[in-house]
Amino acid sequence: MNEFIRLPQLKFSSPPIDEQVLFVIGGRAPEPAWLIDCASTVDRIWSIDHGIDACRQADLIPELLIGDLDSARSASIAWAHSLNVPLERHPVDKDFTDTQLALERIAQSVARPFVIIAGAFGGRLDHLCANLFTAAHSSVRNCLADQHEIVLFVRDGDRITIELNAQPLALSLLPMTDQCRGVSIDGVHWSLDHATLRQLIPNAVSNRVESERVNVSIEQGVLAICLTFDHQRQARSSLRQPLHRRSLARPQLSRRST
Repeated sequence: MNEFIRLPQLKFSSPPIDEQVLFVIGGRAPEPAWLIDCASTVDRIWSIDHGIDACRQADLIPELLIGDLDSARSASIAWAHSLNVPLERHPVDKDFTDTQLALERIAQSVARPFVIIAGAFGGRLDHLCANLFTAAHSSVRNCLADQHEIVLFVRDGDRITIELNAQPLALSLLPMTDQCRGVSIDGVHWSLDHATLRQLIPNAVSNRVESERVNVSIEQGVLAICLTFDHQRQARSSLRQPLHRRSLARPQLSRRST
């Protein structure tokens, strides 16, 4: 039986898990109020390198600080030390990113974790791309999230139900493999029915959400579901008033295709 993972803007279905884990990593820092809300539903919090600065700002004490600490502020490291937060330090010169090492570590600690990766957006494009592809292809179930953006992943036979309590500006589907076959989505303006999406032609972008519930399924491949939010809107804004916004690209796949 599936269960639901809750974020401040929405909740979504997930296969059975043993623990929900929040990773706070070193990209764009989530707003403290959003991060505190997100942390309220998880079983443990890990800070990844520069993410300790966001944890300190939100006064969230992580269970573990992991990374090479090349970008974390010395005052935040001292704060963690004063609270006896265990430190797992890695060398700066290494073959894997701090986030990749943390995902490997949590897989050793928890049989079936689900990881919410906060602080993955913003900053350097290479870091963002590394985070996106790492998350999409990790053996650990996860999502990327903050108050502005959420990225969920489905793969090889998955079906996900998303229940919204905040109105997204847009929903986009990005193939993380060469092709994604058998993609279906409802609850949006341009629905899909067993469509094939190609990574080289990412045309299923800027869809409009028209329901409080969106269902996405896939037969083969790895697909990113990207939701963009206006963080200045009220978290409980009405979903019954459609967004007055033109789509940037209309996926011409509303009928069954192969």
